Amino acid sequence: GQVYLTEDGKLLEGTIEEQTHQVMKNLQKILQKEGLGFQNVIKTTIYTTDMSLYGKVNDVYSTYFSEPYPAREMVCVKKLPLGARLEISMIASK
Repeated sequence: GQVYLTEDGKLLEGTIEEQTHQVMKNLQKILQKEGLGFQNVIKTTIYTTDMSLYGKVNDVYSTYFSEPYPAREMVCVKKLPLGARLEISMIASK
């Protein structure tokens, strides 16, 4: 799983859309290190501290995938690491 850390190790300031893009970029780097891409993702879990962000997160998240889409769930939690409001976890398969 990843939160929206930048290369300097700090949480990205900005909109939830910008933060979602940062999470997806972080995940993409991890996938690429293993020779994988978003097409290899079979399941994601999106954690948020505020369910009202669902639509905005989904709008960005969905741009990174095409059919067949991975299974997905979104879960509201009380707290996330470093005080983030969004974390996305992925399972991928070669």
